[in-house]
Amino acid sequence: MRFAISIPQFVADGEFDPAGMRAFLTRAEALGFDSAWTQEQLLGTNPQLGALETMTYAAACTETLRLGCAVFVTPLHMPVHLAKSLSTLDQLSRGRLEVGVGTGGRHRPFAAFGIDGEGLVARFNEGLALLKALWTQPEVTFDGRFWQLDGAGMEPKPFQKPHPPIWFGGSHPAALKRAVKHGDGFFGAGSSTTAQFIEQVPIVRAELEQQGRDPATFGFAKRVYVVVDDDVDRARRQVSDGLGSIYRGFGAPDLTPVAVYGTPADCVRGAREVADAGAELILFTPLADPAEQLERLAAEVIPHLG
Repeated sequence: MRFAISIPQFVADGEFDPAGMRAFLTRAEALGFDSAWTQEQLLGTNPQLGALETMTYAAACTETLRLGCAVFVTPLHMPVHLAKSLSTLDQLSRGRLEVGVGTGGRHRPFAAFGIDGEGLVARFNEGLALLKALWTQPEVTFDGRFWQLDGAGMEPKPFQKPHPPIWFGGSHPAALKRAVKHGDGFFGAGSSTTAQFIEQVPIVRAELEQQGRDPATFGFAKRVYVVVDDDVDRARRQVSDGLGSIYRGFGAPDLTPVAVYGTPADCVRGAREVADAGAELILFTPLADPAEQLERLAAEVIPHLG
């Protein structure tokens, strides 16, 4: 089992604390967390720092902590720009990058990004193929539906060879099959329950067998929203308020059941269910004071999950 922590990204205008961020990241590294992750939300009224920029800042503050985003909604990005930025970050961090990708679904403001949303999956697949080509080929000639290149090169390539690990988000069976076909791992969404993750893992494993892939080369991870608090009612309120803020505007129902919250024993029990379902990496995403939750997770929850 490996354990990860979310990097605090919710920062109001003018309130970013550089020293506090550095302290959080270096403490996470010292406590032995495997990696630290961001989320991507480009538009919205909730003040959230950009994923790529936050990861770059984190890379400069740490030495060994791996850094990821779960997930980049890649159809909203230009693949050439994204390939260059991620390759650069992998070089700057000396090979500590993890890349999560997803289609993001059809309820996105596509016009704001100069696309119409038609052929969303085709755009996603083609963009990922172009990312990989730019990361691995000396010269790229690419004749796609959305993008075309003729003998184009991109240097430097990522520090990790052939490229950073690519994790797939998504919940539809077709998305799970794409994860096996094109990715290095499946990342269960924080907005999905443990019960849903339990249903998804066998689908992915069956597809690994169907496609003849070695299961040892494919990872399973799950984001877990969490609040460790001896006052269970207070924890529930913090979960409800936190998730309501994150998913405001998505028309989501009450998401409290997706979270793990309450006493340390409650959180151990909830996280163990995720591990037993097949998660090899658990990404804890605190919905209360991040620094306090970091310490409580490391001292009171993780030691009981080994």
